[in-house]
Amino acid sequence: MDTNKLAAVIEGVLFATGDAVSVEKLAEITESTKAEIEKASEQLQSDYEAEGRGIMLTHVDSKLQLCTKSELYPYLSDVAKIKKDYKLTDIMLETLSIVAYKQPVTKLQVEAIRGVNSDHAVNRLVEYGLVKELGRLDAPGRPILFGTTDEFLRAFGVDSLDDLPEIAPEHVEEFREEAEEEAEEKLNLGI
Repeated sequence: MDTNKLAAVIEGVLFATGDAVSVEKLAEITESTKAEIEKASEQLQSDYEAEGRGIMLTHVDSKLQLCTKSELYPYLSDVAKIKKDYKLTDIMLETLSIVAYKQPVTKLQVEAIRGVNSDHAVNRLVEYGLVKELGRLDAPGRPILFGTTDEFLRAFGVDSLDDLPEIAPEHVEEFREEAEEEAEEKLNLGI
């Protein structure tokens, strides 16, 4: 199949599903290689940009998805009843970073790192579609395991979790010392 035809098939499939589809699945259904899918998807995105289209093709964790350009959201919000913006507080960002780097993780594990109850922050992150339930831990009480979503990757502009910045070793030690100091203060205060 030539690149133009393959690009048209990719566009049709992504439009019809309305969701992210793996490059592997697209290669399978079109009887193409992953490299051919990547080449056709690059052409498709290039065409969208050259024509000034309102949609774009995004790569999300080895998947492709059509989406509306973010600068057009204000025009969609009234029609689609999309929340314009959600506000991430420092607490929610802290919780989200723990989930992103430690996933799969339980609320109890998040709370052990943060040192405070994290129910509200985790629930809001799930509501915003940035975090989702991944299953249950095989332990007493079978706590829910949480991880990030494709929406998280899109919102933070990364293709996969491998693209998240690494924490410098000197900062890890700083964070550990701060956490130990906070824990000691709470112990001294009887909290």
